[in-house]
Amino acid sequence: MLTMITAAGMALSMLTAPAATAAAEPPPDRVVIDVETVNGSGCPRGTAAVATATDNTAFTVTYSEYTAQVGDGSSPTDLRKNCQLGLRVHIPQGFTYAVEQADYRGFAYLAKGASAVQQASYYIQGTSPTTRSSHPFGGPYNDNWQFTDRTQTTDLVYAPCGEDRFLNVNTELRVNAGSSGTSTSFVSMDSTDGGVSTKYHFHWKKC
Repeated sequence: MLTMITAAGMALSMLTAPAATAAAEPPPDRVVIDVETVNGSGCPRGTAAVATATDNTAFTVTYSEYTAQVGDGSSPTDLRKNCQLGLRVHIPQGFTYAVEQADYRGFAYLAKGASAVQQASYYIQGTSPTTRSSHPFGGPYNDNWQFTDRTQTTDLVYAPCGEDRFLNVNTELRVNAGSSGTSTSFVSMDSTDGGVSTKYHFHWKKC
């Protein structure tokens, strides 16, 4: 797994991947994704929505109650939030897909001495999970954040042709008060207006 990390106000870290093999053009017919299972404190039922790009190149997941926090007014369980989604991907006949890139976005307010971490993985039912990525950052911090995970083309895992398999998407947010005492700190993938979403990019192949 190749990981590329970007965050506003933070240093950039990037590893260069080998040249990618050209993907097939996306199928012309519509790709439909249904949320079949939802588990986790970061996505109570009805608070996670999925939308497919009109050109079938990607899909987005938007959360409306996904925030981990510590400090005044927080309960002990608020410091960690997670979400596990089981997505049924309906793809046109003659095509299969892999997920080649995931872009995670959110906002964080971290007091001096506090820290946060965003973790994620995804895999197609019946295949080996992707390596779990972990992106830490520390306070003081008060800005949007973005992390990108990209899989090398040679390591892509495709859904079996002609089979209906779930795509399992797992994410986690965690915040640690550290030396910040009772100061409030939080990290969020919450978007009440749809402006912040996680984006997963398809890599298409003909069967």
